[in-house]
Amino acid sequence: MAVVDWRRRVGELYAQVRVTADPADAHASWVSGRDALLRDHPASPVPRSCRRDFPGARVAPYDPDFRFVVSLDTDVFAERRTVTTGTDGVVVFVLVGRVDMPAVGTLDVWWLAGYGGGLFLPLKDATSGRGSYGGGRYILDTVKGADLGGDAQGLVVDLNFAYQPSCAYDEAWACPLAGPGNTVPVPVPVGELAQAPTGG
Repeated sequence: MAVVDWRRRVGELYAQVRVTADPADAHASWVSGRDALLRDHPASPVPRSCRRDFPGARVAPYDPDFRFVVSLDTDVFAERRTVTTGTDGVVVFVLVGRVDMPAVGTLDVWWLAGYGGGLFLPLKDATSGRGSYGGGRYILDTVKGADLGGDAQGLVVDLNFAYQPSCAYDEAWACPLAGPGNTVPVPVPVGELAQAPTGG
């Protein structure tokens, strides 16, 4: 039941993001809400032994230049990816389109081909393995509640909401990661970043 509650709370957090008029205010609420989940929720990917001293995720200040409302180009071959995950077993993703973001690049958009379905948009950029998690970050994972909104005319892709997958916090998790079609050569210095080293 802990995972069910986690997903419910994530869905509520993103619902609040979608109805907040100012994207920067929405981002601030998302940061504090996500920190509370990472630190206190029993289904947090942060190892239990580390939660008490968890300082919160390291997140860059909001930058409106990294918020896009883009059309989904669906003129793509329906490529399929099969991924083994930590909590959901083997899942299949189908390529449903691409989004193009000026000065950033083009990213593949995937559909989870399972019950309920959902959009999945991971990102790997020039900060991956340096300032952010090496395997990349997630922008959208709508089946798990991470949905920034949009409509038939445009999908909201706000890179300030890029977040680390669970495996960035604990290697016991197995997560779908960004492939070549979700890799851009430029840095995306916003969103959730790798934790700063401590101690020493």
